[in-house]
Amino acid sequence: MSLAPTSVPLSPRPPGTDVPATCEVPQFAPIRVRGGHHRLRRLVRHRQRALAAGLAVTAAALLAAGSRAPVEPPPGDRARGHPADRLPGRPVAARVTAPVRIADAATVRLLRPGDRVDVIAAEEAAAGGAAHVVARGARVTEVPEPAAGVPGHTVDGGALVVLSVPRATAVRLAGASATARLAVTLC
Repeated sequence: MSLAPTSVPLSPRPPGTDVPATCEVPQFAPIRVRGGHHRLRRLVRHRQRALAAGLAVTAAALLAAGSRAPVEPPPGDRARGHPADRLPGRPVAARVTAPVRIADAATVRLLRPGDRVDVIAAEEAAAGGAAHVVARGARVTEVPEPAAGVPGHTVDGGALVVLSVPRATAVRLAGASATARLAVTLC
């Protein structure tokens, strides 16, 4: 036998004739992997960890959103005393501005914006003469200057003070001012 190249050209084959014929996949028994229940347990264990981590992140986000520090007023407007309306564990009620006429004008002249006061309603002696606290820890927002020559700005007529109180307290203040004389004490 000679290994020398021959001069006879090889005939080209048609495309696809060099591929083996197709055949069917034989039937066989399913493959069973041993220890599959351990994977299931591990999956459940990791899912619990993922759920716990998700709950922790959610709790931290809610805590951060709910614990925003109150904005400090400028040093000149800082309130004296303690804010009685902001008790721990109680939601802060919507605050409104309520103008209140205090019976003793000299007492009102002692007040300045930022002070905390208790408002006391004293009924007339004919109505029983009882006194009770209408508002606790109300913040003084404004002490209007008495206008000269205007009735109601005398010692007998009292003086006006503007308080920041919860909405329900403003209703009690308005009702008490119609039936009783109001006084304030500084907290």
